Amino acid sequence: MPKINAVDRDGSEKVIDAENGLSLMLNLRDNGGLDIASICGGMCSCATCHVYVDKDWLGKTGEQSPDEFELVEFSEHYQENSRLSCQIEMSDDLDGIKVTLAPED
Repeated sequence: MPKINAVDRDGSEKVIDAENGLSLMLNLRDNGGLDIASICGGMCSCATCHVYVDKDWLGKTGEQSPDEFELVEFSEHYQENSRLSCQIEMSDDLDGIKVTLAPED
């Protein structure tokens, strides 16, 4: 079972036991109890699951689709390591990934 090292919006850190095959978003919300709105339910249409992926892990999260990039690019909190957590599928390859929840827009 992979672990997620997550930093919540208040700066608190949490280690979460993740389920493979579920999105990072579902793991953060359902297994970690973090405050991710995920309004669209993982359909890549709202950006309420915006996270910053630690730069050491960014290359392991898969390609960012043009739709995902467009959503995060227009966030006032955009950074080069911005991703939508609904678009990252958890696997053993991501064991230990570190993410920080972006401020809410």
